Amino acid sequence: MTGTEAPAGAKKTPLWRSIAQALTADIAEGRYAPGDKLPTEAELSARFGVNRHTVRRALGEMAAQGLTHARRGAGVFVTQAPTDYPIGRRVRFHQNLRAAGRLPSREILSGETRAAAPREAEALHLPPGAPVHVSEGRSLADGQPMALFRSVFPAERFPELLSLLAESGSVSAALAHYGVGDFIRASTRLTAKQATATQALHLRLREGDPILRTVGINVDSDGRPVEYGHTWFAGDRVTLVLDAG
Repeated sequence: MTGTEAPAGAKKTPLWRSIAQALTADIAEGRYAPGDKLPTEAELSARFGVNRHTVRRALGEMAAQGLTHARRGAGVFVTQAPTDYPIGRRVRFHQNLRAAGRLPSREILSGETRAAAPREAEALHLPPGAPVHVSEGRSLADGQPMALFRSVFPAERFPELLSLLAESGSVSAALAHYGVGDFIRASTRLTAKQATATQALHLRLREGDPILRTVGINVDSDGRPVEYGHTWFAGDRVTLVLDAG
């Protein structure tokens, strides 16, 4: 790297920050488009004449700003533009993302069967304290975290649901096993929130960054509730589209 000497007493920009600024400019000028893979750490080290630790810190800063995201074993990629995500009578994670040209995946972080909390029992039309399955996890698009979810299901009606979810990662497929061929959204509540420390860690955000929380109840063709769900979307990665249809 070349450049003029800083005036005496001037505060020098750290190398890692200078690299982050240079790569950010590359993205802004279109040298790397949304979804493109950045050069490897070794290639960036050679380009800027620094060690990999310095490059890694620069990339970490860009990730913290939401400009890039890393895919394990694949590299570092420029963050995509916000994805349209329809919220209507039929909310299907995999279908929504495929329609937007993204590759969907889900990670199940935890699953348990326990007594329903009062609000859960009310939403699912269950007696107080009835058993429910609770599945929590992370939804991704092209390997980038898009949302966290917590889904609650009536355990007596769907006894092996947690195992089915672990196998398929799909709520639609798991419910279809029990003859629920279709389900629709009976209600959705949308609230703006700030990411907690734990949410920020899972979504690769900063604590306090904006997130969008939806609370929904899905029902089968007979109007019986099958799922009570909370979803926390990364605010800068998704545009929720309210679809009356």
